[in-house]
Amino acid sequence: MRAGVAPRPLVRGPALTRAALVLGGGIVLLLAALVLGIGLGSVAIAPDDVLRVLVHRLFGVGATSGVSESLETIVIDLRLPRVLGAMVVGAGLACAGTVFQAILRNPMADPYIIGTAAGASLGATIGIVVPLLIPALALGAGSAWLGLGLVQILAFAGGIGTVLVVIAVARSGGRLPSVTLLLTGYAVSSLLAAGVAMLMFASGRALAAIFSWLMGSLAAVGWLDLTIAAPVVLGVFVLLFARWRSLNLLLLGDGPAAHLGLDVGREKLRLTMLATLATSAVVAISGTIGFVGLVVPHLLRLVVGPDHRLLLPASALLGAALLVVADLGARLAGGIPVGVVTALLGAPFFLWLLRRSRRVSASMSP
Repeated sequence: MRAGVAPRPLVRGPALTRAALVLGGGIVLLLAALVLGIGLGSVAIAPDDVLRVLVHRLFGVGATSGVSESLETIVIDLRLPRVLGAMVVGAGLACAGTVFQAILRNPMADPYIIGTAAGASLGATIGIVVPLLIPALALGAGSAWLGLGLVQILAFAGGIGTVLVVIAVARSGGRLPSVTLLLTGYAVSSLLAAGVAMLMFASGRALAAIFSWLMGSLAAVGWLDLTIAAPVVLGVFVLLFARWRSLNLLLLGDGPAAHLGLDVGREKLRLTMLATLATSAVVAISGTIGFVGLVVPHLLRLVVGPDHRLLLPASALLGAALLVVADLGARLAGGIPVGVVTALLGAPFFLWLLRRSRRVSASMSP
């Protein structure tokens, strides 16, 4: 390389106009989803009334909102926490999916791929079943900590603990091979799924509650849940965005990334734990909601490219908007679990992704 000539970047940064268009469009889409999610339901509220209530109650503009007290109660106490919960959960899952797809260099990776969902499910199931055996642990004043109940606490601990076990088993000589990580995660997830099945078999009258949690729902999300999950997701996003260069380098593969000066094993460990922390935090308040962390980052990678300076914030915005719309559809359909809606939307995309991958592989083969 000639002296005085700067090396070409490995991933060309997004043009300012393009980034502004993508992120601006994402913000507009998210705000539209917010207004629709609050306004539509068994009691319809006009968009201008929704905006007046939000501006008055959240920003203190005006002496009154000009909207009836009953509608204000519906907006602030009933629908706004659920919609904000959908935003936090969708953004957290989409960011975690983006990270795992980069770490594993696999467009079909999702936030649950190394056992987070299985661990959280086992923890939540224990939290539902144990109070039946030990009434003193029943959900109530004696079982809450920082506003979270036993189910949420055990789900969060189960997700984090499972990934720690998977990493400890898969790590070898300071390295974290992707294939070993995947296989270990699959094995541990299978074992924990068997534990969930056994508890479901013995759960008796708690079976419906277990099924509801496993299918994913935002119906019970309140302000206390948001005060725990939202700061975690925001903090993880900031830390992940600060490591966008590492994510870009990992797309090249472990060998090239190490050759360019990245401590691959340590960086994979950091990124995996950050993504797991966000996933566990949102799963603890919503249950397991599939396909958001798979569909959103992969679709955006096709549209905006692989640079995580744009991909991460775009994924957070689109993931949040998508889950708000999916939860709105779940409410309008009679209150079905939102995980059912995301599965109906995501499964066809997953099948298309499989077919597309086969076509690409066939075209590249001699």
